[in-house]
Amino acid sequence: MKKAQLAFLTSTHTVNDLYQGAVPALLPYLMAQRGYSYTAISGIALAVTGLSTAFQPLFGLLSDRKARSWLVPAGFLTAGAGVSAVGLVHGYLLTWLCVAAAGVGLAAFHPPATSQARVACGRSQKGMSVFSVGGTFGASLAPALVTVVVGSMGLSGSPLLVVPAVVMAVLWGLRSLRARRTEAETGAAGAPAAATGLRDDWRSFGRLVAVVVGWSVPYVSITALVSLYAQRTLHAGSGAGAAVLTSFTAAGAVGTLLGGWVADRWGRLRAVRTGYLLGIVALAGVVWSPSFEVLAVSTLLCGVTMFLPFAPQVTLAQDYLPNRPGTASGLTLGLAMSVGGLTSPLFGVLADAQGLRAVFATALAVFAVAALLAFRLPDRRPAAEGAGGTDGTDGTDAVAEPAGGQPAGTRA
Repeated sequence: MKKAQLAFLTSTHTVNDLYQGAVPALLPYLMAQRGYSYTAISGIALAVTGLSTAFQPLFGLLSDRKARSWLVPAGFLTAGAGVSAVGLVHGYLLTWLCVAAAGVGLAAFHPPATSQARVACGRSQKGMSVFSVGGTFGASLAPALVTVVVGSMGLSGSPLLVVPAVVMAVLWGLRSLRARRTEAETGAAGAPAAATGLRDDWRSFGRLVAVVVGWSVPYVSITALVSLYAQRTLHAGSGAGAAVLTSFTAAGAVGTLLGGWVADRWGRLRAVRTGYLLGIVALAGVVWSPSFEVLAVSTLLCGVTMFLPFAPQVTLAQDYLPNRPGTASGLTLGLAMSVGGLTSPLFGVLADAQGLRAVFATALAVFAVAALLAFRLPDRRPAAEGAGGTDGTDGTDAVAEPAGGQPAGTRA
């Protein structure tokens, strides 16, 4: 594992997903200071998540055809600029466009960054979980940052939110210059990725995409609405609402790391299936919380359990499509953060008509369907391609790699 490279990519993921988490954290302030309805703020959530969904496959295709590492800094800079501009514009349309620009930036970042992270961490599920948790950590920081900046200065203080992106862009530039200088001195350049010669398993990949979509609906519902749920349904204060959102994303970081460890020890599918089964129980606690205290505990458990499958799902996708790692990343890691946003306007209408509890009950039903589909996923290692490729018998890895680094070519 190339630890230094993975650590730096993880830090860029933290900055990028800080802006993913900043949008839901801004929603209560937009409601309070601009008088937006549930339907209106759900449309804003759609701007960032829906457009990110639409553009990530495109950026994945671009990164598969040719290495475009510049998409990584361009992505998080665009995301930061879009979010920070929200307080500078007036009117719903301009606000929506700013958040939409942030969504495009988020889309540009994920496919190339995730492909680079997979190269850096190799077969280690823990390595990919470390990269993934960088994004979760960034999202967990967002509510606190927004509360400090916008809570004290109002929406006019939002330009300060761009600072993390600018700092990281400077660090990226310095690191790139140092790498080019080293290449010039040694006469070495990064070798292009070799073709795997393996077939892409689109059927299994399509099934995984359906699972991830079912994951994303409750994820986006919680991140967008749990603060309002705490404040308006359970009568907690604004600080308590921000705290419960922070606890969800912070617990997600723990769940992501735990999922990587479980996957390395007992197999990716066991980590995925366990996360979905336990997530149903935790999400049910959110739906039927009688008090803020129960909601806080249930949301914490949701964060841990729902994120157990996170890193294993990303590496499964890349092993289902070994010739298209950028596309695989764009349609899984991107979908995991984005597709649920397409349902945001519908959930906004449902919340206005039936209340927030009905929204979370619907999200629970969608998550239960995803859990059922997760038990239909086969495992796969590209090394097993010559022996048939997939193994749907259990949650263990199909092939072990011998010490010499060459595929064993047999199935367990």
